Amino acid sequence: MAALPIEKMNQIRQMIHDQMTQLNINSVISGAIDELVQEGNQFDEKELLEALRRRGVIDKIIQSLQFRDYPEANHETTDNNSILQPNELTKATTGNVTIDPSKRYLYIQMLGGRAFLEHLLDEDRSAEKNYNGTFTIHIHFRQQRFQSRPVLCACEPDLRDAFLLLLPQHIASARSDPTSLLCIAEPIHILLMRNEPSGDKTLLSSIYLDWRKVLCSPHNRWMTTIELNGTGSEAKLSVGLLDIKIELIPRAEEQLSKDVIQAQLKLEHNRVTEKERLFLVYAKRWWQEYIQIRSVHSKRLVKIFAQDENMINRFVCSYLKPLKSQRFLDTPRQAARFVSLLAYEEAPVVGGGSRSEVWNNTLAILCKKKGDCEDHSLLLCSLLIGFGLDAYVCIGTNAKGLFYTWVATIGVDRTVIFWDSLTGQRFKHNPINPDDPPSKKQIKVDHSFKTIGSIFNHKSFYANCQVSDNVDCCCFELNKETKWKSMNEEVIKSTCENISMPSWATAPPLCPSKIDPVIVSAELERELQSLIADYRKDLDLSTVWDDNLSYILTPALAAYELERCTGISVGNEEFQHAIRRAVPEKHTFKGFPIQFLHRDMRRALASSLKSPVCEEILSCRGDCVRLALRVRIFTYAEDVSAVWIMFAVTYRSIL
Repeated sequence: MAALPIEKMNQIRQMIHDQMTQLNINSVISGAIDELVQEGNQFDEKELLEALRRRGVIDKIIQSLQFRDYPEANHETTDNNSILQPNELTKATTGNVTIDPSKRYLYIQMLGGRAFLEHLLDEDRSAEKNYNGTFTIHIHFRQQRFQSRPVLCACEPDLRDAFLLLLPQHIASARSDPTSLLCIAEPIHILLMRNEPSGDKTLLSSIYLDWRKVLCSPHNRWMTTIELNGTGSEAKLSVGLLDIKIELIPRAEEQLSKDVIQAQLKLEHNRVTEKERLFLVYAKRWWQEYIQIRSVHSKRLVKIFAQDENMINRFVCSYLKPLKSQRFLDTPRQAARFVSLLAYEEAPVVGGGSRSEVWNNTLAILCKKKGDCEDHSLLLCSLLIGFGLDAYVCIGTNAKGLFYTWVATIGVDRTVIFWDSLTGQRFKHNPINPDDPPSKKQIKVDHSFKTIGSIFNHKSFYANCQVSDNVDCCCFELNKETKWKSMNEEVIKSTCENISMPSWATAPPLCPSKIDPVIVSAELERELQSLIADYRKDLDLSTVWDDNLSYILTPALAAYELERCTGISVGNEEFQHAIRRAVPEKHTFKGFPIQFLHRDMRRALASSLKSPVCEEILSCRGDCVRLALRVRIFTYAEDVSAVWIMFAVTYRSIL
């Protein structure tokens, strides 16, 4: 464990001294010593501390210091004392948030991890002596999200943290009986993430914990060990063990028996299993009807089921839920920009063969900040549905003939807009009638979508029944049975709105950005200036910066980001005027803008120098050479950001 700085240690010592003085600790200690002396027994330092503890002196000192730390885990589940009093629990987990005595909470303690051998098996990381990767735990429960503090990767990581989860008040008031709490079937979603020093994040485990066993545990406290299994092709392998303890606050007036809990869980499991069986029977019959329309339909991309990160087959409509961005994203186009800034990542494949296809849940996508084209489309569609649009995920192929997904929105005037979730671009769909004469002028197609087999959202599923599955010829009149074969909406509702099915009950809320764009932009700019100066020094070139020209570049970067969000270019005329006024007569101006999804300036410079234009600017030689640089970071929810950089130079023209 790293030592605290001397200044911090002195500050802690001063706090302890002040509190001891305020509480008149000297007289209290004298009283405790007199009590021990009167008993006629010899005592040592340990017995004196125990006497002070019995008087509550030590607890008063710790409480008065207001350390925001978590209580030591108690591994006994049958003790008669509560883990924490409500006021102590508030200080330990929620800072200044007070606990409402009329509500019920779940207090979750993580007591540490064990047998985390996964990171030691990776040769790249095990070879690094100073590897500083960290583990974090992410929790989602009914519109509540929590993240643990990062801890260094180790075989026994110090995953000790605490979270206070609010139970739904229409069911779980402080006076509600345990049987009503038993009806809350939604589990706690727990993710384990590994965070690399470079900023890259990897999903290691995604599990669902049914917390209701706390209702049959003594004093409503339940300690258990969770086995964290891997994801994707490693879903059956164990990543590690996590010890946790859950307490119901306030306690229930009566304790349910284990038989009642088991009976309820078995009833729910049987109900879900039966619904899944009935839907599978329905889906098979529906598919047979579809391929009987035309034999070619059997080759179309009509995807009814997809595997999640735990390799469990789920109905595709269950991956979507309306996701409201609160005040973090203001428009659908801004939502598309946010999704496009998430990095692209293909699911890893072990061995040869075709691409691995894993559809991640929304929480995993947000925590990883990356995903495949399916993940981007699912997230964008959920956000657009949250904005009130009639949005669908489209499954088909791109211009290269590869599997691809995108989003389509259908307006009340039947206008169809395609949204490319990887780029954020929008395209208006103008269907081509193949029966039109060749002389008729056709509208040029700008998108890269080639064929479409099916579309779906959280309420409906449609398969393309048209003669051709070419996107350009496709008509999106979904109510016409001759063009689209639909699934029964009541069947879809029954399957997708089953709250007992883990993960798809509610969409996780977005988190606001913690990045200060002004401060971070300035820091990145100073770092990049230093790197550029070193680069020119290696070329035996001096570096002179034009601060005024650097500032004038700012509107251009803002215009570039605005254009990516809205598709509208503004401010170019004013920028051109400002540049012409700033560049001296008989001087030449050159500029090179570029955008990155990361904040590593060394990587950014190396990537920029691959462009001949940027290389020419940074290695410019001549008379009165002045360099300009502007870095601007634009932040969105979940700490997602776009980093724009403009390199520029002015020099005297000799010719």
